Amino acid sequence: MRFEDITVVLVHGAWADGSSWGSVIASLKGQGIKAVAAPLPLTSLADDVAAVGRTLARVDGPVVLAGHAYAGAVIGETQSDKVRSLIYVAALAPVEGETVADVFYRAEPHPKAPKLAPDEDSLIWLPEDAFANAFAQNAPPETQVVLAAVQRPIAVPCITVPVGTPSWRSLPSWYLLAEDDRMIVAGTQRFMADRMKARVRAHPVDHTPSISAPGVVVDMIIEAIREAR
Repeated sequence: MRFEDITVVLVHGAWADGSSWGSVIASLKGQGIKAVAAPLPLTSLADDVAAVGRTLARVDGPVVLAGHAYAGAVIGETQSDKVRSLIYVAALAPVEGETVADVFYRAEPHPKAPKLAPDEDSLIWLPEDAFANAFAQNAPPETQVVLAAVQRPIAVPCITVPVGTPSWRSLPSWYLLAEDDRMIVAGTQRFMADRMKARVRAHPVDHTPSISAPGVVVDMIIEAIREAR
């Protein structure tokens, strides 16, 4: 199996969209690796899992499936024979019966983490200053401004529904541990990665390294592809 035989499917988290993987996609393309981003509606966990399923249906051949933050729960719920391995990028990995909220709130938050609460439509938005303070504090200021302007809220049903048996129980999994993450503290990430028995690559990066440090994300993806081959 060659590099070009594998497609990398990238799944964005809350408050983002597929463009958050832009630098990763371009870098993979430069190395002859096809990548596509799955667009999530962020309306419920079931809706998001279905959206990933639709993207996988459009892909021919084997897949390496990567998820950022909230999308860790989504890729864990995704069942497809095409998927060869899973990549968690500072991602949440609940086990059977847990919710996204259970793991997100298991530890004391970082002092600069935003306070989150749903609005009257049961949507959770990030305060504008959270993008510079916690979501992507290592990104350029102009990038932080754009992230805040185009953010997509996450609905409460995404984070309050217990998950089933996650696919990382049976698939090789990789975990990029973001040591400077202010949204999901490093201790929580380490707890989940150890529980998954994932291959861990820790880096001093913020919550959204696909934007602020895409090279470390690409390196881990390529490592996972080589093993999948």
